[in-house]
Formats: sequence, structure tokens, C-alpha cells
Amino acid sequence: MKKYTLMALALTLALVLVFLGGQFSQATAKEPKILEFDTMVGLPQAFTGSLSPIRGINGGGQPWAIGSSHGELKASGKLEINVQGLVLAAGPNKDRNPITDFRAIVSCLTSDGGVVNVTSELFPATLGFATDSGGNSKIEANLTLPQPCIAPIVFVTSPGGAWFAATGK
Repeated sequence: MKKYTLMALALTLALVLVFLGGQFSQATAKEPKILEFDTMVGLPQAFTGSLSPIRGINGGGQPWAIGSSHGELKASGKLEINVQGLVLAAGPNKDRNPITDFRAIVSCLTSDGGVVNVTSELFPATLGFATDSGGNSKIEANLTLPQPCIAPIVFVTSPGGAWFAATGK
């Protein structure tokens, strides 16, 4: 009789550990997102250069267009952006990306009403026409964001920090 009781107890303990282990792994794998997006807007003419900076970030020197994009920003500062077809929208290089590297900037409002812009390192971008896969880039960064990061805006920028695409419409 003791043999069966011990086996039942061991089986019960094993099932409890499996159940609890599954709960813990789900809890740690699900990190809160601050922002998730499936679109970005390219730089319009009205925001080029220093004409109309957004939160202190100037636009690139010429308008830019973007084919598609998606990404997410997690509370820990983990940022992932996938852009396709981020190319100039005007000028002699229209429909082409002439830039070898992009950056990301996350702009946050702080609880005291200030603005904090956090910049990633450089990430490779494909050169050429959008129709030939030019302007594609995958950005994955771990940024140190202010806590809380209120109303974040995510920008894809030049190596110098002038923006080409931003979240929102």
C-alpha cells in the first residue's frame, strides 16, 4: 500500500511542477510592450531639414517614402523594427536608398514634461531602388529608456540622426 501511495504522491508532485514550470516560463516570456506598430510614415517635404523638427529631431534633407514596416518597443527598452523600401521620394536618387546604415531614435516624454531621445547604434541598410530591395533594414536594439516613457515616437534615421520615417500617420 505504501508503494502505491508514494507513486501517487510522486506523480502528483511531478504534475504540479510541470504546471508551475509552464506558468513561470509564460510569465517571463511575456514582456510588456509600450508600442507595437505595423506602419510608419516617410518624411514629407514640410518636415525636411530644420523646417519643423519633431521633439528636437530634424528631418533628412529630402523627402523619403517607405514601402512597409512593423516593429515593437518593450518596457525594457528592447526595440525591433523591420523596414522595407525606405527610399528617397524626390531628387536625382528618387526611389533609391543611398544610405548604407540606419539608426533608430525613440523619443519619450517624461513624467516632468521633458523630452528624452534615445539613439541606437548603426544597422546596415540595403542600397538601391526599392524595387530591387533597396532601403531594407532590420533594427534590433536594447535601449535605456526613461521610466516611464510616455507617448513614444520611433524614428528611423540617418547615421547623423536626421529622420527618414516615423511611427504614426
